[in-house]
Amino acid sequence: MSKHLFGLIVTPYGTAANNRGENEGNITTLQKILWKNEVHTTVSAEAIRWAFRYYWQKKGGDNSVNRRWNDETGEHNWQDQTWKPWTSNEETDNQLPTFIDDDVMGFMLAEAASTDGNDELDSLKSDKKKLDDEFKALSKEDQKEEYGKSLKEESKELERKIKIKSQGKADKRKGALEVTRAISLLPFAGDITFNAKSGTKSNTSLYGTEVHATRYQYGIALTPESLREKARVLDVIDAVVNLAEVAGNQSRFLFDFAPDSVVFRWTDDFAPRMLYGFEMDSEANLSFDAVLEKVKSGDISANELFIGGNVVNTLSGSDKELLNGASLHEGVKAAANILKAKIQSDLGV
Repeated sequence: MSKHLFGLIVTPYGTAANNRGENEGNITTLQKILWKNEVHTTVSAEAIRWAFRYYWQKKGGDNSVNRRWNDETGEHNWQDQTWKPWTSNEETDNQLPTFIDDDVMGFMLAEAASTDGNDELDSLKSDKKKLDDEFKALSKEDQKEEYGKSLKEESKELERKIKIKSQGKADKRKGALEVTRAISLLPFAGDITFNAKSGTKSNTSLYGTEVHATRYQYGIALTPESLREKARVLDVIDAVVNLAEVAGNQSRFLFDFAPDSVVFRWTDDFAPRMLYGFEMDSEANLSFDAVLEKVKSGDISANELFIGGNVVNTLSGSDKELLNGASLHEGVKAAANILKAKIQSDLGV
């Protein structure tokens, strides 16, 4: 039976502002959602996934991810926009190394059909003809040598691109990692700070920014069997534990998304049952009664849980008795390390 990883993550208490919101006049807004009949601020799952990818890029270098972020230009660059290891019919291509973001996050390649007379298509056909003519001009012995083989391989790659451009194609891989939208633990009170641009003043120099002092919680789900390389589940855990800014490519304000507390669940169960389980009181203290209730009812087994961070210090004696069998740690990284060791043992990676 497949094993499944679920995670419930909560950030430290901080002041959030300008997280991918749109402007309303001179006011920079936060995204909002109606949650439990009150307005809460929210951060999109796409922004969190972007931050995971950027973490892998910084940790493993540019060659670790297919979709690389360029800080200088503020744009993405692709290493393989045809996703050859996934889309090719060649058995050897299907065995090529894959990028972690393609494996974990998935992708979609949608190419509209092109017709004769298209400049890009004509150029590809011309390049292929030159390669084919050069290959044919070689002797049979030379065709079998390294240079001849490289010409043939380049021609096959161009033929594949021509086919995509000529016929149109839609290849996609569903992301194995699922991420929920992050939601504030406190309702939004409507706080706005007012600021002024430096330099010469004009009628647009004054502007306001919505701010929210809160924590955010979000959840993840991942089935390692869905990955081409199951060991990448460990990289996902590292990304969760070491996440820094989210939406940092658009934000002027730093909000720490590194977890204050985590609840990981490693289980045979298909359902997470705990994606939004944290609560916070008026003094920003954490609790997760909803998760404890799931354990008490038997929907979640305590020995499936790996809990780390400040929330562990809030547990009463009866709570710890209820969680007998769970892996409890005062540090988030400590809980993650024990979880990774368990996963490595169970999956043999």
